[in-house]
Amino acid sequence: MLHFFMTHQERVYSREQLLNHIWGTNVYVEDRTVDVHIRRLRKALEATEHHKLVQTVRGAGYRFSTKA
Repeated sequence: MLHFFMTHQERVYSREQLLNHIWGTNVYVEDRTVDVHIRRLRKALEATEHHKLVQTVRGAGYRFSTKA
């Protein structure tokens, strides 16, 4: 997920889009799987103080942004 976000910065992706891009369309996972992985990614990034780079865009999805 981190690799995907880092190579697709500043663009908002819905849960469904992230599921399709990261896990593929041939695998069944629930939408909330994305939320769990986002939470884990943010927690892993806390040690580097980069957890704010993964942003929630209300009503739209998530994005990776290096801009304040």
